[in-house]
Amino acid sequence: MASSNSKSTNETARKFFKILLSNPRIKVSWVKAHAGNIGNERADQLAKDATQHGQPYSHTKLPKPHIKGLLRKRMLEEWQTSWKNGDTGRKIYNIMPSVSLRPTNWIREDVIFFSQHGPFPAYLKRFHLSDSDYCSCGGIGTALHYATECIYTVSWHMRKPAPNFEQEWLKRVANNLVSRQRIRGIIKFISENRDLFRPP
Repeated sequence: MASSNSKSTNETARKFFKILLSNPRIKVSWVKAHAGNIGNERADQLAKDATQHGQPYSHTKLPKPHIKGLLRKRMLEEWQTSWKNGDTGRKIYNIMPSVSLRPTNWIREDVIFFSQHGPFPAYLKRFHLSDSDYCSCGGIGTALHYATECIYTVSWHMRKPAPNFEQEWLKRVANNLVSRQRIRGIIKFISENRDLFRPP
């Protein structure tokens, strides 16, 4: 019971402890609820009224870890809502729909591939940085093209997914370290050999 602890950080418990200390004849004991004890029934009614109509108790000092936990939970909820309803980062959202404070252990090449913002002709044309979205091999230069069918990156190829399974394929690749190593090899190779990948 908090009132029996003189070191309690709760101000009300400390006041109660002092009252008990200065009045040794006061006895505190357990009373069975709803047993017809008029004083207890009245106390229950007053407590119920206070919770429904009373003023919030402003002197309660919550422990810092509890407050940090509440703030962390609220921050994650707001972040998740923002991430879910946002307009940007949808390619990454489709792979990682839930926010987390744990790092993903992605490196630069992973981000380039999964966001599809990198040295890909399809991306460069979309942002008017190139006149063509074709790879020099003749295919459309997307991230998926380099990972599955480009003749220049055949050493790192993975099986191409059916169009309706592309999103699931990206999730599996993102969660598989061996597949991510292949992706990293592709991105490094493209970055180091840009002339090889220029459109014809």
